[in-house]
Amino acid sequence: MSAAPTPERRTAGIVVGDSPLRLWGLTSTQRLQRQLARAQAKADVCDAQRLVLLRADWVYDDAFVRSLASADEDLALTAPDGGVIAMSLSAASLPASEASSMLADRRAPAAARLVTPEQLTDGYNDVLRKREPPYLMPLTAAELPAIEKRIFAGSYKGVTDVVTLHVWPAPARAVTRWCANNGISPNQVTSASLVLVFVAMWLFWTGHYGWGMLAAWVMTFLDTVDGKLARVTLTSTRWGNVFDHSIDLIHPPFWWWAWIVGLPAAGFSLTQTGLVLTVIVGGYVLQRIEEGIFMACFKMDMHVWQRFDSWLRLYTARRNPNLLILSASLLAGRPDIGILVVAWWTAICLVIHALRIVQAAFARRRGPLRSWLSV
Repeated sequence: MSAAPTPERRTAGIVVGDSPLRLWGLTSTQRLQRQLARAQAKADVCDAQRLVLLRADWVYDDAFVRSLASADEDLALTAPDGGVIAMSLSAASLPASEASSMLADRRAPAAARLVTPEQLTDGYNDVLRKREPPYLMPLTAAELPAIEKRIFAGSYKGVTDVVTLHVWPAPARAVTRWCANNGISPNQVTSASLVLVFVAMWLFWTGHYGWGMLAAWVMTFLDTVDGKLARVTLTSTRWGNVFDHSIDLIHPPFWWWAWIVGLPAAGFSLTQTGLVLTVIVGGYVLQRIEEGIFMACFKMDMHVWQRFDSWLRLYTARRNPNLLILSASLLAGRPDIGILVVAWWTAICLVIHALRIVQAAFARRRGPLRSWLSV
């Protein structure tokens, strides 16, 4: 039904009507214009080959906008009551002004094929590693809190660690809303988290584990906020993505190294320090390599292959689960034992991931692998 939009294809995006309501700090028109631009529907109307028209009194998931922008036939998206709320048309079939008038009246051209939301796109999101129905909601003042909540939920990854998935959503939504309403950019949030990376490392290095743990957890919280803020305000950029993910990728081993160095200052000793550090840092690097191997060989994220892999991602030896282990050891008064547990858990996860690569290689002999989320 559709093909990916290309730079050669000139598609214009048109917002029909207006709404005084704001979503995550944006007017409806601003939000829809950003969605259309992200879907490559940003050509001048006079020079366009295709038109994508959206009503300003509706809220559309990005999946719907992308599908309309990439359609090769004339389509009219219908609401549950049967009225037309969006269209994708050949510019040669109808003038933009006439198409806008028809959409304002919730009518479609006779040649356009009527499609329901379910027919236009499915609910699998490979980027966010989850399956859920794309949202399509009338924009009303009474439903505004529920709409913002649904948009925020849509910005969340479905496969991630236990803290991000189960602890951070409610407070992160509140802080994300405050940032959006006060003009705080995602990159500013990421910059604050970067400062806390160094603060936590210095505190761990000097044996001030309590304050270091506080700085570390706030950093992980901001690491959740920046991505959600970028998605709900439609301000994701290539640089922002590189900036955020580079920090996430690099800093954890330095925290665990600093934790080990700080043990004497806190009154603890650790035998075979070099071995423990090698297992933790080497295991971290090798796990990332394993994930890259899985992606290169099987064209999917390691943690979305089977349900077990998604469950393991909740607890695997990444930053937040390791912080949970170290927090528990700190509360027990034994930060030395905590770092040993992190080393053992890193080694165990490394072996499990290696086994999953081998199992996937055997499974592929029966045909291409598919994520359990895409079925």
